[in-house]
Amino acid sequence: MHKLLSNLIIYRDTNGESILFRLGSIFEKFHSGSESDEHLRTEIFVEIRRLLDVATKYGFDNNLWHNYLTYFIITDENPFSFTYEKAGEQPGTVNTFAVNDFSIFKKLFDYDFSEIEQKLGINCFSVISDYQAIPKREQIYNKNVSEKVRALSRELEAAPDGKAVFDAVSRFYRDYGVGMFGLNKAFRLKETADGVKLSPITNMERVMLSDLVGYELQKAALVANTEAFVSGKPANNVLLYGDSGTGKSTSIKAIVNQYYDSGLRMIEIYKHQFKELSSVISQIKNRNYRFIIYMDDLSFEDNETEYKYLKAIIEGGVETKPDNVLIYATSNRRHLIKESFRDRNDTAYTEDVHRSETIEEKLSLVNRFGLTIGYMKPSRTEFENIVLTLARKHPSITLSDEEIIAEAHRWELRHGGISGRTAQQFVNHLSGMASSK
Repeated sequence: MHKLLSNLIIYRDTNGESILFRLGSIFEKFHSGSESDEHLRTEIFVEIRRLLDVATKYGFDNNLWHNYLTYFIITDENPFSFTYEKAGEQPGTVNTFAVNDFSIFKKLFDYDFSEIEQKLGINCFSVISDYQAIPKREQIYNKNVSEKVRALSRELEAAPDGKAVFDAVSRFYRDYGVGMFGLNKAFRLKETADGVKLSPITNMERVMLSDLVGYELQKAALVANTEAFVSGKPANNVLLYGDSGTGKSTSIKAIVNQYYDSGLRMIEIYKHQFKELSSVISQIKNRNYRFIIYMDDLSFEDNETEYKYLKAIIEGGVETKPDNVLIYATSNRRHLIKESFRDRNDTAYTEDVHRSETIEEKLSLVNRFGLTIGYMKPSRTEFENIVLTLARKHPSITLSDEEIIAEAHRWELRHGGISGRTAQQFVNHLSGMASSK
């Protein structure tokens, strides 16, 4: 195995910390006789444990070795994978190097572990080549990644040679991209010793726009703007404002789910992280994806100044916001920043001589969002329609429409009033009670 890995050109792990290259180093020691059998067994078991951790995280099954090799290929960011992510198949010398590497990977797919298993008295490689995973709930692992890895793994298993592997992998890069951006829908910021990094959100809610009852005009406006964005046409930053529980956040999550296959990705960022916006944008501006920077429940108090970072990024900074980035925010406040009557009175005593100009500066933030969409509380009739539509998705709920509506109004009086969220919570309660009978 070590000899095969030493001949890789593009897919070379320069740090040697991956499971693949760690195993290659162990196999080199095995063939040279430089380590005791006991020590080699221990080192192999450590890497098998690491492989099982990856398999559990991504829901791999059947041949874990093939799944892992596939995962390694599609997450490796290199000149070849970046080129094919951006432009699809292209003529060039790099393709020769890629075919060489994929020929090696084909040999790794077909690698015979029997010699090392027999001499060390182990069977772990045989076990992971026919692995039966314990069924897991989707929330525990990233199903989106799992499905893509396993599907490509089966295709590479059947590939007759390196050129066939090249064709399959290049199609994958063209269709889905490479690395964490190619596989995941959404990300959050993670602070590290080397600065802020993007970390995948592996269990994003799989809600769709059709799951949000009502608000058809609002959804249509959001879809039109997003479709223009993913098509490379001019589009606006969006502010979804209005009453709580009306589906603002749900709409944005659903948009990301709907346009993921079109290259749309989402980065969730919190108010205290706004100072990192420039760093985030520098990491994504040259990637072949469209990114929504998502800010939930956006609002500012009098003494908060984070909005200035946001204003500079949206419009007005020295560096232009790249075309592949938009900001989608939700807020219960139409103007985002808390106002008081004193704010509007220049004659009131204050250390700020021109207070009206100060409040105008604060309120100018909302004007940086080219599209503002209002989500207001539903009327009584709309609330009843939402409840009935949601309830009829649950066969276990057998109450009549009149009984459901009566129960729903009793529920909303005790649980926060009329809203889509209250309707969903009531239906969840009703379904849970019906299922327990």
